[in-house]
Amino acid sequence: MSSPAAITLIQRLPANSNASPSLNLPLAAEERTRSRHRFETLDGQVVYLHLPRGTVLQDGDLLQTEDGLIVQVVAKPEPVLTVTAPSPLQLLQAAYHLGNRHVPLEITETYLRLSPDSVLQEMLRHRGLAVVEEVQPFQPEVGAYGGHQH
Repeated sequence: MSSPAAITLIQRLPANSNASPSLNLPLAAEERTRSRHRFETLDGQVVYLHLPRGTVLQDGDLLQTEDGLIVQVVAKPEPVLTVTAPSPLQLLQAAYHLGNRHVPLEITETYLRLSPDSVLQEMLRHRGLAVVEEVQPFQPEVGAYGGHQH
């Protein structure tokens, strides 16, 4: 049996697009920062990203091929640390300290999420925060200056 032809994604569709995707492309957070890369889906479909340099993809983004095929980006579950705090102030302080270390960070009203790091995990626990190791979709904030990543 031959494998399906490779798909080359060349543009992101506007957020308000009513297009319906033909394929989902699960990508981890770091993979969503690559604008030019080859991926393979679980079913063996080869997908090439050929997007403008600096493009950072988000969960739910729609991408299109030259011939109109639409693919939806899905945040793939990956190992993360989920951080909760007894008070909003402690969560804000933790976000401040992690930001000083230029750590990609998902920020919500009730938790912070980051990639596993034993040193940061210990620092957070020492500050009185609860840190849980889990496998979840990771959606770090995009930098204030666009797609800039450290």
